[in-house]
Amino acid sequence: MKTLILGAGYAGLAVATKLKPMPGLEALLVEQNPFHTFETRLHEAAAHNTRVTLPIEPLLRGTGVGFEQASVEGVDIDAREVTLKDGRVLTYDTLVVGLGSVTNFYRIPGLAEHASELKQLSDADEIYGFVNQVYSGEYEGNRDIVVGGAGLTGVELVTELAQRAEVLSKARGLPPFRIYLVEAGPKILPILDEALRQKAERVLRDYGIEILVGHRITQATEGSVTVQTADGEQKVIEAGKIIWTGGIQARDIVKGERLEKGPGGRIAVDEFLRAKNYPDVFVVGDMGLALNQEGKPVPTTAQHAGQQGRLTGKNILRLVRGEELEAYEPSTLGEFVSLGGLMAVGWMKLPWNQKLAITGGIAHVMKKASEWRWRASID
Repeated sequence: MKTLILGAGYAGLAVATKLKPMPGLEALLVEQNPFHTFETRLHEAAAHNTRVTLPIEPLLRGTGVGFEQASVEGVDIDAREVTLKDGRVLTYDTLVVGLGSVTNFYRIPGLAEHASELKQLSDADEIYGFVNQVYSGEYEGNRDIVVGGAGLTGVELVTELAQRAEVLSKARGLPPFRIYLVEAGPKILPILDEALRQKAERVLRDYGIEILVGHRITQATEGSVTVQTADGEQKVIEAGKIIWTGGIQARDIVKGERLEKGPGGRIAVDEFLRAKNYPDVFVVGDMGLALNQEGKPVPTTAQHAGQQGRLTGKNILRLVRGEELEAYEPSTLGEFVSLGGLMAVGWMKLPWNQKLAITGGIAHVMKKASEWRWRASID
């Protein structure tokens, strides 16, 4: 069974590392980079140049999975063909699509042209370069940063940037830059309950971050954003760097006449994570629209991507052996938000659907533990 795995994000890499050499299975992982990126830690790279990648090939030892460093141009699941950007065409018997998501700018004028993203390592490098430039002593432009979107990525990014600014200000005798966190919704971190959210907000304000909830970005230029409040008031915020973390959408790269898509362009899948009407195509991670036990979309998080990838890897082995597939049952084990340094807030799942709220250093350790578990699962 010729199997292609597209993408080495959390989902795709989990698939590949769950496989093992078997008669009748020929597997190939296709990824544009020679490394896997810990996307949930890109905020650390953006502020501190922390290493957040792992080389792929050593992780595939003992799996029987080959590796092809290449970019995917298009996927035709009616023809069972994957076209690469260099013009080559790959065919398959079974396909795993884990190509992730792209930033959704919601057609806000000027935003795509003038805002940085935080989706890949090069984005983090760009932001890190700006911070260093601001503190070079020769920079004469606007030093302030506007971050749009107060979900996990936005909040974790602004706290790390504030911490970095504090260190550089003391070291070089320059004032810290101002950081604006702009959110169209009524509150930051809507995934958290009110007590944890308020704790996080207090930490952000202690850092000096200006939180603007209920402010929708309506336009961006090279050096500013225009925001509008719920009552229609508009104001312009000038900035040297604009960063957008306010939304994602699935990559629009898979074509099929019977393909079904849902919100955000995510591909509808069955209980085994196969694209509906295409039993030879598994879709995992951000691109797949999997449903939980209540019939609601599974969140596009790293923990769920890893769960989907590990299950799909096992199901591919079951296909080869002629066994029945195992259905996907998502489980949210917890959610932790890093707030810079050794500070974090979040919750972990307890028996009988209870949640235990955790803050401070213990929450930081729990967040790190989830990363250690992920690392152990792919080694």
